[in-house]
Amino acid sequence: MRVYLPSTLTLLAAARAAREVGPAPLVAFAVTPALREWYADGDLEELEYAALTAAARASLRLLAADPAAPRRRVVLAAEVPDQAVAWGRGDRARVEVSDAVPWTKIASGHVDDADASADIGAAAAALAAADAGDDDARFAVDGADGHELLWYATQELAHLP
Repeated sequence: MRVYLPSTLTLLAAARAAREVGPAPLVAFAVTPALREWYADGDLEELEYAALTAAARASLRLLAADPAAPRRRVVLAAEVPDQAVAWGRGDRARVEVSDAVPWTKIASGHVDDADASADIGAAAAALAAADAGDDDARFAVDGADGHELLWYATQELAHLP
């Protein structure tokens, strides 16, 4: 099953060094039955994009929790065995992966362009206020969604600044 693992550049460097994403259990996002029901008219590509977008929002939360991490969202696409995935609670695309994901199972990386870092930083800083209902903060958080994540092959991830 294809899952999307939220990350940061700091966590990405650690995963590359460890040759796995972990420790388990891991929060991830995927095309779940709930996502299919919610997005009834979407094809598989659209559903995967919705799961990727949910993972990007989770990456923003990781950035909010780590002020030292570079202000760029990171999502890793990985192939994991179906039996390692349990449907999560909350977000309709959320799943839990029961095992660490070996680096060899990472299919690609999706990372903000460096030019997006000011908007991503503002969104990460506004996240708590947005969660509390502040409309201006929500606007800042939604601004992060205006930046498309760039696709990287796994061998290219080592060269990210």
